[in-house]
Amino acid sequence: MRVRHLNLVDFRNYESADVELLPGVNVFVGSNGQGKTNLVESLGYLSTLGSHRVSSDQALVRQGKDSAIVRALLAHGDREILVELQINAGSANKVQVGRSPAKLRDLPRYLSSVLFAPEDLSLVRGDPSGRRRMLDNLLVLLSPRLAGVLSDYDRVLRQRNTLLKSARATGTKGAGLATLDIWDERLVELGSEIVAQRLSLVDQLRGHVAGAYTAIAGADHRPRLGMQVSVLANDPDSDDRGTERVESSIDAAELAERFRESLSRVRPRELDRAITLVGPHRDDLHLELNGLPARGYASHGESWSFALALRLAAAELVRESSSAGDPVLILDDVFAELDEPRRERLAVAVAGYEQVLVTAAVEGDIPSTLTGRLIRIRAGRIDGVAEQTADGDVA
Repeated sequence: MRVRHLNLVDFRNYESADVELLPGVNVFVGSNGQGKTNLVESLGYLSTLGSHRVSSDQALVRQGKDSAIVRALLAHGDREILVELQINAGSANKVQVGRSPAKLRDLPRYLSSVLFAPEDLSLVRGDPSGRRRMLDNLLVLLSPRLAGVLSDYDRVLRQRNTLLKSARATGTKGAGLATLDIWDERLVELGSEIVAQRLSLVDQLRGHVAGAYTAIAGADHRPRLGMQVSVLANDPDSDDRGTERVESSIDAAELAERFRESLSRVRPRELDRAITLVGPHRDDLHLELNGLPARGYASHGESWSFALALRLAAAELVRESSSAGDPVLILDDVFAELDEPRRERLAVAVAGYEQVLVTAAVEGDIPSTLTGRLIRIRAGRIDGVAEQTADGDVA
């Protein structure tokens, strides 16, 4: 799978942009703040229904405008399809696929991408929300229908929390708590599927992460993955951040039963605190190196190697599982963050993918292994296109 052409209208700092992309390596070069990341961010949005930089769509619309347009002509073998997204600052976004209206949640069916960015260091050192988001984005790439499951869970969770707040404020009992029982069942149904899918995904990732870590770090530091699952904890308030470590898959039916038991056990505290204390929104991906938690013990270089290994493992899993073939790999300002050996190893690891998009402020940060189309960006404009040769010269 690859992107043949990208068109932006009023996206970020682009009034209008058109760029043709080739198979292999495409490098966007420009000083900081010129808009090179904005180009690849637009493609990441098509693939994951979100930005890797901001949580609000409003920031993606050019200042003073009501909406932004992202159009991408996608190619898979001899087949081409045009995907168009209208991002609206004050209303629901709209999608067209092949000039026909489509559902927003269906977008990931058409474009698979895996994005590496400086923010990825937070996958190792940051809070659990980033690790949950990484897993869920990958789940959607592998099975787009799960976008609906995740969205429905978030909606049910918000509704349940609203009901808990109302019950605490009014001291509601009886009928009010019966309504809570109804929302509990929906929360269990959706949440158990999400937890089961995450556990299965982590099982699939383990071997890929181990291989990718060694390839990037040049050493085996015994990387390990495990999920910390809140619905399995005896005490969500005092156990290891309210979770129980799990390193194997669990059947969704068993998870559902444990989820119900956990909700029943913590209900008094939930009514007191007016918040849902158990569920996939409270879980975490646990990372270890050399038998110690990576968060807090891994060095800067080890943390980077682990973060990159997670992304490479995701790309390999999509490559194996998707009928569309290779995902588009996006490396956003990553090489500037790495030392020379890790730059070279990462370049070797990604060079075999069908299409790789790279952004850099300094052309010299990009290893000579990654040569291809060079696209210069200046002040929200495509400022020139050239072809790089294998020896690094520009034609």
